[in-house]
Amino acid sequence: MTHTLEELIPDYIQGLPAYVAGKPVEEVEQELKIHAVKLASNENPLGPSPKAMEAARRALGDANWYPDGGSKRLREVLALRFGVKADEIFVGLGSSEIIDLASRVLLKPGSEGITSEGSFALFSIAIRASGGKLFLTPLRQFGFDLDAIAKAVTPQTRIVYIANPNNPTGTAFGAAEFSAFMKKVPGDVLIVMDEAYREYADRPDLPQARELFREYNNLLTLRTFSKVYGLAGLRIGYGVGHPTLVAEMNKLRTPFNVTSVGQAAALAALDDEEHVRKSVEINRAERKRLYEELKKLGLAPVASETNFLFVPIGPRAKALCDELLQEGVIIRPLGWMGLPEAIRISVGSPAENTKLIGALAHALARPAASLKTSRADEFSNRSV
Repeated sequence: MTHTLEELIPDYIQGLPAYVAGKPVEEVEQELKIHAVKLASNENPLGPSPKAMEAARRALGDANWYPDGGSKRLREVLALRFGVKADEIFVGLGSSEIIDLASRVLLKPGSEGITSEGSFALFSIAIRASGGKLFLTPLRQFGFDLDAIAKAVTPQTRIVYIANPNNPTGTAFGAAEFSAFMKKVPGDVLIVMDEAYREYADRPDLPQARELFREYNNLLTLRTFSKVYGLAGLRIGYGVGHPTLVAEMNKLRTPFNVTSVGQAAALAALDDEEHVRKSVEINRAERKRLYEELKKLGLAPVASETNFLFVPIGPRAKALCDELLQEGVIIRPLGWMGLPEAIRISVGSPAENTKLIGALAHALARPAASLKTSRADEFSNRSV
């Protein structure tokens, strides 16, 4: 009996949504013949560290050789810096590869994974791509409801994905809440905590995940070089977890998953503390400015611990993004993340943010795009 290709692909793969990437600046400029700014993908407007760029250039001279397949030097430096062992660190293609591999190690058809509505789309995709059953808990005050997640755990649950701070809402939970959560979750359920935006957070009581890692063997924490370090284009991140889990993920990753250029740039970026400090300070000032300007426009942005703002808009959220696109400002509509009445705006450079504010004021002033403040307030005060 002959089968079509579609019949050979498992249903849980065929039913997966594709990850929707932000629209490239070059594509917008080519289509509209205008200069555009991209405030859609939470990139660092300062760019990479000069030290990282120089290290990357030097590494290109050896690009004819395969990279260190185990990222040994980078793992050793990270281990020394964070007080863990090198075999407790997994280096991957940003956080994304690690998110995927964690599910592939632990899930199979019949098992379950949990994450929250209104969080990073790859969490849900990873669970479903491994054949696991996906459970979503509702947001509370635009953040993770850890109590609801703990109550959703069943004997079939193998993995839980959380993000602190959360993308796309920008909210964060504190150490006491997280410790209480960890005490409720069985030790045979892996908790994957994505801390991609931690460096930008001002909240003083964030969980010290790497310290808790010593107490809980079922905790895997993720960090990335894509955000505050400005190396999004080189795709490099890392996770800290139990060495048994790390060893199993290493069996599944592709050989030479992280390039030699990426490894060299990451090592140099770690040494450029001044670039990180400057990135954080500029983001803090511009995030505050954007927040205040959006409030003046009658919008209700959610207080953020990240390098972006989550803004409840109402039914015209996607239309507003389209209108801004025509003015050369790319922001993120969030329908594909299950939040069709909200947008996400990355904190850009002062000049980029000024252009955004002007374009947004212009769009909101048009009768067709006018938004009632009461509608935004109504949206922001309910769980989504």
